[in-house]
Amino acid sequence: MNLTVHIPDVMATPLAAAGGDLERRALEALAAEEYRAGRLTKLQLCDALGFEVLDEFDAFLKAHGVFDDYTIEDFRRERQVADRLGL
Repeated sequence: MNLTVHIPDVMATPLAAAGGDLERRALEALAAEEYRAGRLTKLQLCDALGFEVLDEFDAFLKAHGVFDDYTIEDFRRERQVADRLGL
């Protein structure tokens, strides 16, 4: 889908001055927010942004201030798996 967005001059000037690919920055900002809101899955986000390895995905989330909930129960489950594997 192509989407045209009108950016007011008051925003366009500083955004353009920051450099980089504004179209990509806008796509990444939208993708990060939609992932944070639960409207995109990890697989959908990776596919849309062309990430091929998990490290790219993790770095993207960190750069955009998106942190998945990680509970003590998550830790306990991972610890049990590690113990079973002898790690």
